[in-house]
Amino acid sequence: MEMVPSEGNQFVSKEIQNAAEEPRVLCIIQDTTCAKRVNERLTLNLPASTTLSTLYKDVAQKAGYVSGTLALVWGNTSDMEPLDHNSEMPLSDSGFEPDGKRNFLQLTDKDGEQPQIASDESGTADSSGLDDSSQERFIGPLPRDATAGCSGDYSSPSYSYSSILSKSETGYVGLVNQAMTCYLNSLLQTLFMTPEFRNALYNWEFEELEEDPVTSIPFQLQRLFVLLQTSKKRAIETTDVTRSFGWDSSEAWQQHDIQELCRVMFDALEQKWKQTEQADLINQLYQGKLKDYVRCLECGYESVRIDTYLDIPLVIRPFGVSQAYGSVEEALQAFVQPETLDGANQYFCERCKKKCDARKGLRFLHFPYLLTLQLKRFDFDYTTMHRIKLNDRMTFPEELDMSPFIDMEDEVRAAASSVKSPQTESCTDSGAENEGSCHSDQMSNDFSTDDCVDEGICLDSTGSTERVLKPKSMLNFELFSVMVHSGSAAGGHYYACIKSFSDGQWYSYNDQHVSKITQDDIRKTHGGSSGNRGYYSSAFASSTNAYMLIYRLKDPSRNAKYLTVEDFPEHIKSLVQKEKESEEQEKRQREIERNTCKIKLFCMHPVKLMMESKLEVHKDKTLREATEMAYKMMELDGVAALDCCRLVKYDEFHEYLERSYEGEEDTLMGLLLGGVKSSYMFDLLLETRRPEQVFQPYKPGEVMVKVHVVDLKSETIASPISVRAYLNQTITEFKQLIAQAAGLSAEAMRVVLERCYNDLRLLYVPNKTLKAEGFFRSNKVFVESSESTDHQVAFTDSVLWKLLDRHGNTIRLVVLLPEQSPGTLANRTLCQKVGDDAEVPLDGSNGNRKSVEAILEESTEKLKSLSLQRQQQQQQGSSNSDSQKSSDTSDFEHIESPTQEADSNSSLCIAADNRELENRTRATAGSSGGASSDPCEERSDSEVNNDRSTSSVDSDILSSSHSSDTLCNADSGPLQLANGLDSHSITSSRRSKAHEGKKETWDTAEEDSGTDSEYDDNGKSKAGSRYLYFRVEPCSQDDPALDAQKCLVVHVDKRITLAAFKQNLEPYVGVTTTQFKVFRVYANNQEFESVRLNETLSSFSDDNKITIRLGRALKKGEYRVKVYQLLVNEAEPCKFLVDTVFAKGMTVRQSKEELLPQLKEHCKLDLSIDSVRLRKKTWKNPGTVFLDYHVYEEDISISSNWEVFMEVLNEPEKMKSMSQLAVLTRRWSPATMKLGPFQEVILESSSVEELKEKLSEMSAIPLENLDFAKGRGTFPCDISVLEIHQDLDWNPKVSTLNVWPLYICDDGAVVFYRDSTEEPMELSEDERNELMKKESSRLLKTGHRVSYSPRKEKALKIYLDGGPAKDPGQD
Repeated sequence: MEMVPSEGNQFVSKEIQNAAEEPRVLCIIQDTTCAKRVNERLTLNLPASTTLSTLYKDVAQKAGYVSGTLALVWGNTSDMEPLDHNSEMPLSDSGFEPDGKRNFLQLTDKDGEQPQIASDESGTADSSGLDDSSQERFIGPLPRDATAGCSGDYSSPSYSYSSILSKSETGYVGLVNQAMTCYLNSLLQTLFMTPEFRNALYNWEFEELEEDPVTSIPFQLQRLFVLLQTSKKRAIETTDVTRSFGWDSSEAWQQHDIQELCRVMFDALEQKWKQTEQADLINQLYQGKLKDYVRCLECGYESVRIDTYLDIPLVIRPFGVSQAYGSVEEALQAFVQPETLDGANQYFCERCKKKCDARKGLRFLHFPYLLTLQLKRFDFDYTTMHRIKLNDRMTFPEELDMSPFIDMEDEVRAAASSVKSPQTESCTDSGAENEGSCHSDQMSNDFSTDDCVDEGICLDSTGSTERVLKPKSMLNFELFSVMVHSGSAAGGHYYACIKSFSDGQWYSYNDQHVSKITQDDIRKTHGGSSGNRGYYSSAFASSTNAYMLIYRLKDPSRNAKYLTVEDFPEHIKSLVQKEKESEEQEKRQREIERNTCKIKLFCMHPVKLMMESKLEVHKDKTLREATEMAYKMMELDGVAALDCCRLVKYDEFHEYLERSYEGEEDTLMGLLLGGVKSSYMFDLLLETRRPEQVFQPYKPGEVMVKVHVVDLKSETIASPISVRAYLNQTITEFKQLIAQAAGLSAEAMRVVLERCYNDLRLLYVPNKTLKAEGFFRSNKVFVESSESTDHQVAFTDSVLWKLLDRHGNTIRLVVLLPEQSPGTLANRTLCQKVGDDAEVPLDGSNGNRKSVEAILEESTEKLKSLSLQRQQQQQQGSSNSDSQKSSDTSDFEHIESPTQEADSNSSLCIAADNRELENRTRATAGSSGGASSDPCEERSDSEVNNDRSTSSVDSDILSSSHSSDTLCNADSGPLQLANGLDSHSITSSRRSKAHEGKKETWDTAEEDSGTDSEYDDNGKSKAGSRYLYFRVEPCSQDDPALDAQKCLVVHVDKRITLAAFKQNLEPYVGVTTTQFKVFRVYANNQEFESVRLNETLSSFSDDNKITIRLGRALKKGEYRVKVYQLLVNEAEPCKFLVDTVFAKGMTVRQSKEELLPQLKEHCKLDLSIDSVRLRKKTWKNPGTVFLDYHVYEEDISISSNWEVFMEVLNEPEKMKSMSQLAVLTRRWSPATMKLGPFQEVILESSSVEELKEKLSEMSAIPLENLDFAKGRGTFPCDISVLEIHQDLDWNPKVSTLNVWPLYICDDGAVVFYRDSTEEPMELSEDERNELMKKESSRLLKTGHRVSYSPRKEKALKIYLDGGPAKDPGQD
């Protein structure tokens, strides 16, 4: 063995030295097979070369399990496929991350069986040194960081499916929490652990011919109990049971009271069991009787009513008392404690015929076999007006003696009287009805034992009239179920502590988890804290406490045992066998799922083009069999032969063919794909070929290159051909490869790599490798091989660069032209064309108006003549160097496209060089007065969209840069190049030279005004214009969705500004740029106006739609404004009027002069200029009053998306200065329960005293009796007349209005006032309810909150017909 020196100058083996240097893998394993260990973590720090089989052995040794009996799955993914325990693959190649990164794993059952615990002798047992009694027991909600159980937030936990595959070590099965069904799980487990209920349910036989098993509640409960008793799983689902209740998935997210569920479920079972042997089962087990009596203290006459009950509600803390009852016995004593009716509360005695003192109370006549006690922990706090939970301590015994609470004499009398004249019995609910009638009897402390003398208990064992008297010794009940609630009145978590009658052991049933607990754990559910029982003690007590208790009478003659499997009735045995087979089938299916590879599959279908699907293939299937499956999935039968198809490794993101599998047709798919995984880092492609072709082998390490051949003469770019190369190939070798594939000459070849958007790299260094040039998996190159002199100039000045630059930035837009009716265009003129000397009038009445087709034809002829003139100039050699560069590039693009027409002359083009386009722009500007350069963001036209979010959406979209603009180049301009090609990398930005040196900014109101813009009034760059591609062709007649007569297809460079784009559209629209607007159409057919003239079209993409609408466009410094009318005393105080335009520097009076004619024309409002005012509008709130002399942008900030209120004045304007304050006031009259109209008060200062004086003067209320309060919320600050008198903050102790709690600093605040001496109207209950309904309806219509309307909670219902009935009257 080779030895090397270590740090301590000691020699160690080289293998050990290498192991110390190699990276390590940190594994954190959670054991989900045992409830005791679910919160424990095993940590292993292993070398990255450790194999998976060694990992299994190390985990088994540390966890104390026999090696080979456990499974490991990833803990932070949804992949439930276990790691291969026999694999010799190192951790570094199995998806584990080294260098200190945590790799989370879960230890689960293997093949549905729990891991075997290693014996102590083997030395592999858990050496923690803790015995079972010292281990932390599982009870109640798990800690917050646990992965199982319920968290402190009472949310449903997220369980691993593999953790519920086998029973816990207790032998009992849990129930899966659907979402918030812990209350249901606790009750079902309690019923299951009740022998009498379980056995009776087993004895009931389901008749499938009479009822659907899906909607049969007893059958689904029976089936659930069978699974709980016989299943090998750790937990089972309850969805079939809830489906039989008629519940949908939304019910799983509704938490209900467990006592309410118990009552509703029992009612449903009684309905379903009618006419069966189990018809009276609920009453036999759970129903008791009590006497509600009133006894006259003078003559002894007693009025009695016999009631039945299913549970006894016990008050925790009496109403108005700060001290809670300390035990169940004390609460039971209070339950039967009578109260004396005296004084004004005397009882009218039928025998005495007068009002007498009497004693009223309750007495138990009969206790049920199964006694249910509900501890009423949920109460209502009348101070805070909220529901609360009482967490006070209340003890309960394991054995409860009920003999002190029975009156045998009363029972004998009741039995005797029932033979002569039967009493009408009513089942008393333990809910809201009892809260008033029963616990009111518990207030008195003068408990009299005379009313509770008892000699025994009467039990109905068979439901017959025969009575059997049991001695007091037989009144003992034993506790066997404690249903615990953890949380608050707003929500929480339920679980059950249940004692098994088989072995007397207590267990905690917490949804999926079942674990052993002790009596100490039961005592913890008593609740409360260690301190005294003061009023606030429950606020600091534990929120986990008992809520329902179930006792069983200790009677050996009736106490039943659980039916064993051998004693099952025949129909239950058949059900057990059926469920066993279903479970085995599920296990087999799960095993198949575990061994199935699921991978994305693509196919370039010869007819349907690219198709996508998901291939699910067993890991033991061969590649040949998988190809056959993919062949059928992609429906290639009859299109291509099977032997003309193959599966290859594919990368969809990069469109890269990674490798092919020649000679591996019989290899298993599990080996080819690297095992069964939840997701793969690659895909599969089903490749096809023609019969005469041969498949090209794809080897690992190759890169894919799409080669586009460029023809400079015809200015065309051909469709790509695919070439595969190696990263270590040189540029020279790569050129030879392309020359062979494309049939070009390698000597004169120029290769340009497009690494990403906006990045073209000329590959000219012969010995440089592809990897050094930046090639990756999938690449795109353009090649040109000609004898032209274009290669002699700098790349960025070459025709090749210009052609590629144009190709990469040209987009195809669909432009919809406006409806040009004679009336709207009668006074308009066509914009001047290049070379036109006169304007062309449009006379719509005479039919001489030029159509769009005529304009297109005229433009075409003009362009042909321009093109001919340029060709003549080129031949004569009269062009200068600049025009020479331009002449090398044609204005017509012929990029190969399926939709492009073969004849280029048929394509209508309007393109000119720099000089022509600039001259034409100036000519147009001279005739039209200049185009608007105001890029301020604008809403859509009111006819199109009145949504308030219009402008902001338009801003976000138009301001967003192209996503790929920032991939490579952060610079906004092109890189400066030397005269010679001495740089190793020539990179060119395609950004327009008009933007050179320009700092990219987002438009603001100041920038939108155009004052600091680098563009002139026509949107032209002041630094100089640059030619950008623009070509127009008519729409195809084949598209039925478009009207070809009003539609254009525009091919345009997306770096063009909106101003230049509009200039180019002028001939087709027929008006100047100032007379039409551009609207972008989105997928939902919403249209938003594009108004930023200096913004480019970079956010547009191919086939985006643009609508042109006639109308005045904004000029520099102008803003479109929406005007609303303020109607303070109307039901709808905000009414939209018109869209108008305000300009920077305009006074308020000037804007009113322009606004009033529009109001008269569009809204029929004939107003004088002094009878209206404008004021700020913020949402629906009126704000600052604008004075006539105020100037926009100087005194009033104006911006895009601006809205103002127009208010009609009933008297001359009183606001003369900004120091004044306009307040809207409203009088409240308590005596009539009405609010007066709004009245405006103008204050000279912010003094409270001045406000009160003005209000007193206006209302004639004496100053000392005047109260005022500020309104709440948005205008008009609506509030219910039932609340205004108490809820508002009347008469705040402040001297000025601009301080807390008023904060009245601007115009438009709402102030209520009243006369403090005026008493509120006295309302009867009916009048109050009627007024409440009216106020609720009024406030809901105005969109204001009705605070006194209680929140409606969804009632718990079980539908016997399998689903909720549709209520026709329900909204």
